[in-house]
Amino acid sequence: MSPAAAPDAVVSLCVCAYNEEAVIRDKVRNMLELQAATTGKLELLVYVDGSSDRTADILREYADRLTLVVGEVRRGKSFGMNELVRRARGDIIVFSDANVMLESQAVNRLRARFADPEVGLVCGHLHYTNGEASPTAQVNSAYWRLEEFIKARESERGCVMGADGSLFAIRRHLHRQVPDDIIDDFFISMSILCDGHKVVNAPDALAWENTATSAWDEIRRKVRISCQSANVHRLLWPRISRLPASQLFMYLSHKVLRWLTGANLIISGVLALTALTMWGGVHALGIALGLAILFLVAAALRIRPAPQLLEIVAAMVATSFGVVLSLFGARFKTWRPAASVRGPVAVTPPAFTNKAQLAPEDLSRRAG
Repeated sequence: MSPAAAPDAVVSLCVCAYNEEAVIRDKVRNMLELQAATTGKLELLVYVDGSSDRTADILREYADRLTLVVGEVRRGKSFGMNELVRRARGDIIVFSDANVMLESQAVNRLRARFADPEVGLVCGHLHYTNGEASPTAQVNSAYWRLEEFIKARESERGCVMGADGSLFAIRRHLHRQVPDDIIDDFFISMSILCDGHKVVNAPDALAWENTATSAWDEIRRKVRISCQSANVHRLLWPRISRLPASQLFMYLSHKVLRWLTGANLIISGVLALTALTMWGGVHALGIALGLAILFLVAAALRIRPAPQLLEIVAAMVATSFGVVLSLFGARFKTWRPAASVRGPVAVTPPAFTNKAQLAPEDLSRRAG
């Protein structure tokens, strides 16, 4: 059991960025607003993972207000977060993504949960701001609302099955070095749970980001994340398998079964076609093929709900494909920001702004 965190415990906010020039200035401004609104000291740290754009140059404008670490070559997010934690001085470490904007009281609300000495990790609550922008965004937004609902039920039992990298916080002494080719948020959260600490949600610690609007962007992201998550599963399974029965059930039903949905869908489709052929012959198979073509045409013409259903199927198959890649030894150390995600967040979170904390150029932008 860890000691209860003091209300003014020092907090370190860590962010990794790669080619984020479109959003990084807004992110820094948001971090400075958080710093002004946070009780006690909030330390800001940013790692730039070998960016080829102006991300590092923009961040250097704020070098007197944050700790900036610039990697000359790409090493990946997990490497970058390990470097930042090593430099951090806070008792509480908060992790966030470069394209995520946080409500001004988010850090205070995360830290408040550590008053319970049994809590080792606290997850924030993410909202997508562009959920109606495309069928891909609609499905992602609906899926994420379901995911947050499930996490809220798990949180009631102190065992959220995996934090999301958009926003979560841990006690510094519980951090474990994350292998460079392993996804950091899932590894850290499952490690802390396996160590016997509570992993909970803070539904009032709000975060906003845009979700992918391009189907191809989302398919690539699903493949990468499921592959990385399956690698974490294989690495930590000896420890996960020793969790209490109720927690193990939550893990298997929430995570493992989801990874298998695409494979189950394909198997079900093959069995259904086989049954149609056996019982209805070529005519039944022809009808099924015709209905499939009509469905694809409806999806192409964006006749609801065909495009949304197609997005769900694609997401399931992409997730299972990522697991297959993991089984064949695939590793993802680096990531590429999705073009359809980057850009100004559509909803501006309520924020406390202390103008003394902002650069003059930021003030002029606000005035404009």
